[in-house]
This record gives sequence, C-alpha cells and structure tokens, in this order.
Amino acid sequence: MPEPKEITTWELLRAAESRKSIIIDVRPVDAYNGWKMRGEMRGGHIRGAKSLPATWATLPEWKTILDFKHIGQQDELVLYGYSPDETTLLVERFQLNGYEKISVYNGFVNEWSSDADKPMDKLPNHHMLVHSDWVNTLISGGTPQEYRNDRFVVCHAHYRNRNAYLGGHIPGAIDMDTLALEAPETWNRRTPEELRKALEQHGITAGTTVVLYGKFLHPNNDDPFPGSAAGHIGAIRLAFIMMYAGVKDVRVLNGGYRSWEDAGYPVSTEDEPKRPVASFGTAIPARPELAVDTPEAKEILQSDDAELVCVRSYPEYIGEVSGYNYIKKKGRIPGAVFAECGSDAYHMQNYRNLDHTTREYHEIADIWKRSGIVPDKRLAFYCGTGWRGSEAWFNAILMGWPRVSVYDGGWFEWSSDPDNPWETGVPLAKQ
Repeated sequence: MPEPKEITTWELLRAAESRKSIIIDVRPVDAYNGWKMRGEMRGGHIRGAKSLPATWATLPEWKTILDFKHIGQQDELVLYGYSPDETTLLVERFQLNGYEKISVYNGFVNEWSSDADKPMDKLPNHHMLVHSDWVNTLISGGTPQEYRNDRFVVCHAHYRNRNAYLGGHIPGAIDMDTLALEAPETWNRRTPEELRKALEQHGITAGTTVVLYGKFLHPNNDDPFPGSAAGHIGAIRLAFIMMYAGVKDVRVLNGGYRSWEDAGYPVSTEDEPKRPVASFGTAIPARPELAVDTPEAKEILQSDDAELVCVRSYPEYIGEVSGYNYIKKKGRIPGAVFAECGSDAYHMQNYRNLDHTTREYHEIADIWKRSGIVPDKRLAFYCGTGWRGSEAWFNAILMGWPRVSVYDGGWFEWSSDPDNPWETGVPLAKQ
C-alpha cells in the first residue's frame, strides 16, 4: 500500500482553515480532552480535530465507529498523534477499508502544542474526568496533574452489588452503594441529614477529593441491570449528589474500571475498611442549584430562557414503553426537549464510546444543539429516575456550561401525580 503524504505545520494550518480535510487525533481520548500525557507544552487537541484513538483500530466495530463519526471514503483525512507508530496503525486500517486520501502530521508535540499561536481546544473541565494513569499516580503516593490536596478517597460505586467490588477493584478503593445517597422509594437524593451521615461514614468531607468509578458488567455477572452500565453510571449519579451536597473536588474515572484493567494496573480483592470522619465540614446542600424538583421544573417549562431536557430513549419519549417495570404510565412531560440517550432505559450508547469512555464532547454538543440545548440557556436534565439525567448533566458540567441541573424526580415523580400533564406520540415541531 502507498505511503501517506507527510504534511508540514503550514500545510496543516491551511487544511484546518479551509475545512476541506477531516483532522483526526489518534491519541488516547484523555489526551484529546486536555491531559498532558507525553510532556506536551499544552494539553488538548488541534482545533476542529475529531477523536479516533489508534487503539480502536483493532475493534470489530471499526466501520460502525466511522459511520458514527461521519467519516467517509470520499473525505480527505489528516492523522496526527504522539508518534508515527500511532498514525501508521490507523493509516493501515483506513487503507484496508478503501480510504485513499490520507495524510499524516508528525509535528504535534514539537511544533504545534509548543506554539501558543497554534489553535487548540480542550474539554474545559477535563480535570473532573481523570484517566487511569492519573489515579495510579494518586494511589501510589505521587502528585498527579491538576491535583492540590492531601486527602482523597477512591470510591467503587455499585447498586446493591458488593460482589462486583469484592471480585476486583482499584487497590485502596472503598465501596459505596448508590442507596447510601439516594432513597429507593423515590430514587431521589436523600435528605441533607441522611447525606451528611452517609458521607461522614464513608470518610468524605467537603474538602476531600473523591475519585469515583464503577464496573460495566455483563449478563452472566451479578448485575441488577444485565448488560448495562449500572456500576459506572452509578458513579456519575453519586458524583452529582456529592457535588450537590458540597464536595468541592469530585472526579470520575473515564471509562470506569475497564480503563483500569485495560491499562494493566493491579487489582485488589481486599474489603477496604471505611474510615469515618467526625464532620462533613459544611451545611448540606452547599450547591442546591444543581438539583431541581417538580415545582421548579414547571417554572423551567414556562421560561423562554430555559429547557427541561429529556434524556431517555425514543420509545420512552413517545410513550411506547415506560422504561421501567415499576413505572406504569407511559409518555413524556409536555414541553420537554429530547436528548436521546440510547436504546432503552439502561443504556447510554449515544453518550459513550465503545470502550465506555465519554464520547467526544463536540459530538454531544452538536446533538444537543439540534434540539435547542445550548449553553446560554438554563437546563435541567431528567430521565426516569435520575441516573441518565445525571450523566447528561455531568457532560454539560465537563463542557463548562454555567446553568445546568438535574430534575431529580424525573418521569417517575412527574407521572405519579395524576394532576401533572403528560403526552404521547411524536411531538409537533415548535413554531
């Protein structure tokens, strides 16, 4: 197969300005988001680039990924990474699939990231979405990037499934059942006093850095939601409630436990004891604006400057299914805008990559924009019971959107009140 053309920094600048080429960043998604993983001067990616890590080249879903990212055989591609080895791997895979218009750029570290005049972007709050190397440095006694604290807790999230924790976890991590912070009767966050007690029992204060992660389990595992991402989305759910309570530094491991395993780091089966603290350190909730209840949700629906955002599957949205065996009513909240999550109530495929890392944030923002979900509006995300809504909310937080919250009660609470309006079917377009 022919060797791809190697282009210069000047030629890449011209390509970026003309937008005739698709620029592809083949480095890890965490480097794309903003972490400096190979000593580069600036973290982030070349402005306008798409994220397509070289490690995905061997995935059987390769063609699906390209379709997902709208990369076609007719497109002109420019690939760059940390090293020629990374780009070579993807060049070969592209060529095997009939792609011919391919160039490579090998000057990212020495010429592009080191020059402050060259345009770059990064996920604004990428420090909240950490990678496995970062966590390993932390638990090994080092000081990882963008961390200034002397107290941390690594927390393995699960829903009534300690076996998932005991079967293997990050060394030193304690476990936390999501029911510690949310009530099973409503699936809403617990009362301030209950939250205070639970956080103190888990050794968490307002000033503790908390690193959360969960497992992606399969049907043959002891998973209450077979084939789902219950553990990891549960970690994001806990992140939302902890931030609402007042924990100032909450981090989520991108890709969850799978990213730890993929990195080859050791695992532990020790049942780590929790080390309670005497005081959480501040009144709860310290950030009440992050949570919305039904009266405020109704106000948002009436506002021209706000949107109630439905993070559910399309069958749920149009009322074909309720999504849950304990929710009888089918339908949606009238006036809510749609931000599809995935195939059903227990999946978030449209917000994740195939390795379960968070999807490229530009792509999520583009999906939202088509529904009028934009950063200059006040937004409240909801789903059935708050889990998917929390994940969508966390993406908005990572992107630095200023007025975002979770409608905690969601469809479960809304539909349980017969006086609340609801509707089914395909909604009429807004006039």
